Amino acid sequence: MSLSIRNQIAGTVVAVSPGEVMATVKVRLAGGQDVTAAITLEAVKELGITEGSAVRTLVKSTEVALATGPVEGLSIRNQIPGTVAGVATGGAMASVKVSVEGGELTAAITKDAVADLGLAEGSSVVALIKSTEISLASA
Repeated sequence: MSLSIRNQIAGTVVAVSPGEVMATVKVRLAGGQDVTAAITLEAVKELGITEGSAVRTLVKSTEVALATGPVEGLSIRNQIPGTVAGVATGGAMASVKVSVEGGELTAAITKDAVADLGLAEGSSVVALIKSTEISLASA
């Protein structure tokens, strides 16, 4: 299946914590980073997600925020360090490609944010992704 979601990184499920309706799924990405996805319990069952399952993490570029370093005191659980691999700016928005261990992420942020953060190729950044914005696909 082809998807418009560019951010797809392979990983392995290391834990599933089911709730009444939702579950949190901890995934170890190909580069060794751990991320948490909050998905429906129904999806966990339909996809057969269990500890050890191979999955792809999927994140829309509009759901990836960038910081110039780790952020404390924040509810966003997923903070993935990386390096800016490229920046393409338009009239109001920019696409920032970030190399991370085991893959690449794209963040769609405002052109003003790129300027304010001083982002350029080679800049160190941290990709911030809410667990509710990570989808999973069986691999």
